[in-house]
Amino acid sequence: MCGIVGYLGKKDSVPIILNGLHRLEYRGYDSAGIAVIGDNGIQHVKNSGNVSELSKLIDDSVLNGSIGIGHTRWATHGEPNNINAHPHFDRTGKIALIHNGIIENYNSIKEVLSNKDFEFKSETDTEVLVQLISEIYYSDGLSFEQAVQSALNQVIGAYGIVACCLDEPNKLVAARHGSPLVIGIGDEEYFVASDASPIVEHTRNVIYLDEGEIVTITKSGHEIRSIIDDNIINKISTEIELSIDEIEKGEFPHHMLKEIHDQIHTITDTMRGRIDPSDGSAHLGGITEQIDRIKNAHRIYITACGTSWHAGLMGKYLIEEYARIPVHVEYASEFR
Repeated sequence: MCGIVGYLGKKDSVPIILNGLHRLEYRGYDSAGIAVIGDNGIQHVKNSGNVSELSKLIDDSVLNGSIGIGHTRWATHGEPNNINAHPHFDRTGKIALIHNGIIENYNSIKEVLSNKDFEFKSETDTEVLVQLISEIYYSDGLSFEQAVQSALNQVIGAYGIVACCLDEPNKLVAARHGSPLVIGIGDEEYFVASDASPIVEHTRNVIYLDEGEIVTITKSGHEIRSIIDDNIINKISTEIELSIDEIEKGEFPHHMLKEIHDQIHTITDTMRGRIDPSDGSAHLGGITEQIDRIKNAHRIYITACGTSWHAGLMGKYLIEEYARIPVHVEYASEFR
């Protein structure tokens, strides 16, 4: 599950976003990235690696500003690499987007945009969405939030998104459909995150976006609307009373028990966008590039530890039964 962090305020956004991404590392990820609007326009850094490695790549003299977005990605469409990492940009380089979820009809949208001479650098559904926003924004004369809203009404799937635009630099737009988003309200500053853990050290005053809601955030305030019918939604903020550790564990006494009970959601999230219900086929990010090597494999090794080792044993039985390829499951700490 991807992690999302956004900031708009009066402080340098970079350390706030990086620290927030560290708070979300428990979700698991294979790449990370950050984009910031400042005196140097909109600048970004992203890499296939962890947040600590991302931090080392950042030049503070170039990447600084009081508005920014950050993301940790778990690959769905496309293999884990720098190109597929978030944030993704439109063809002008002025609109940046981070996204948690799956856009199921991205191929049909991509085809329409390709016929309008849009080019795509990555394999992701997220880049398709940001290019769609760009097409609407620069063609229809709408405000940035209206363009985002219009684009979301054309997509099918699950998403939690945060977007920013250099042409409207003092604004963040966030929306939710299927993937949680929390808005933190501070002193002349706002925070956006996948959950409250990156927010609570800055403010305990939050608003939880509900399904089908879009929020426009500026330095003067925020406005929440319905994505579908554009009605204004008045929501009262709530105060978080839990500690960061309690937020991460939820109602459970420890993380292991939480992960056990989360399995129904994590399995559903894992399958979303990867299983085509019309024909039962599976589409896995990064597989296409390695398909010949996989087809020619004579033996498969699964390396894992703990409960992942048990999952590997299940995989061994299934692969050997259906693919007729010998599988060895080894403890990763002992694999040579």
